[in-house]
Amino acid sequence: MTILVTGAAGFVGYHTCLALLKEGAEVIGIDNLNAYYDPRLKQNRLDQLRQKKNFTFFRMDLCDLLAENALSDVSARITGIVHLAAQAGVRYSVRNPEAFVHSNVQGHVAVLEFARRLPRLKHLVYASSSSVYGRNTQLPFRETDRVDVPGSFYAVTKRSGELTAESYSHLYGLPQTGLRFFTIYGPWGRPDMAYYSFARAMTLGDEVTLYEGDGLARDFTYISDAVRAVLLVLVRPPAHGTARILNVGSDHPESVRHMVHLLEKGLGCKAHLRLLPRPQADVEKTWACVERLHELTGWRSEVSFEEGLSAFTQWFRAYED
Repeated sequence: MTILVTGAAGFVGYHTCLALLKEGAEVIGIDNLNAYYDPRLKQNRLDQLRQKKNFTFFRMDLCDLLAENALSDVSARITGIVHLAAQAGVRYSVRNPEAFVHSNVQGHVAVLEFARRLPRLKHLVYASSSSVYGRNTQLPFRETDRVDVPGSFYAVTKRSGELTAESYSHLYGLPQTGLRFFTIYGPWGRPDMAYYSFARAMTLGDEVTLYEGDGLARDFTYISDAVRAVLLVLVRPPAHGTARILNVGSDHPESVRHMVHLLEKGLGCKAHLRLLPRPQADVEKTWACVERLHELTGWRSEVSFEEGLSAFTQWFRAYED
């Protein structure tokens, strides 16, 4: 296999590249190393990937894929694409919607335009998000649910990606799978995510902003479980001209207050809580039904929340020291 991974220096991209390389694949990574969060973390991930055999990296924007000579030396070898590059951040999408249009709409189209011209491509797997379920209140979230009540502009752009993928499968016969990821966490994670930002604030003695209400909960998915789902799906393309959507979550929501308790235990320090009303863009609870993914691949999450946060805090103490 020769797999193109977009967002290779990102959290999920980095771990996916490592897993593919361990499986013996040739991996071609692209990333623009933008400054949405500290680029040094992205560079540190990338430095580790560069040490691996069969890894090639190109620093480029997604939209540059449409340049005449983009990846010309390797494109004929590509058999699969794992498209993980995106502008993330539910609340950030309220402040800077243009960045989301560029990366998540224009960039997604550029990936599909590039993909449909690849002579050996068998499957394109791309990252969607649990955010597309928006203001839905029926739990757990199922792939058959209507997703036309977005709660954020980020959700709009991720749903746009799903619809765009569907049209490209219909028009060009491109086999695609969109993975609706539910709150992925773990070592080498994103500093803008709550578990990471809480850990940093706690170790610095700063206040931790927690939104009011006992119902605030997330379907936390450990990084190794998420990556295992990616690899299992990648080798099971849908029929020619078909696009499908699959949830990737633990199927077990955990309260955010429990997360704080586990962080206190793992870091050995107390959280100084500051309670605020929940922003409109944030949903109260997420919960993934993963029966479709299980039926296709046999996948179930394996890492408990306690195990996963313990692994994160161990990494965090070593990395941030």
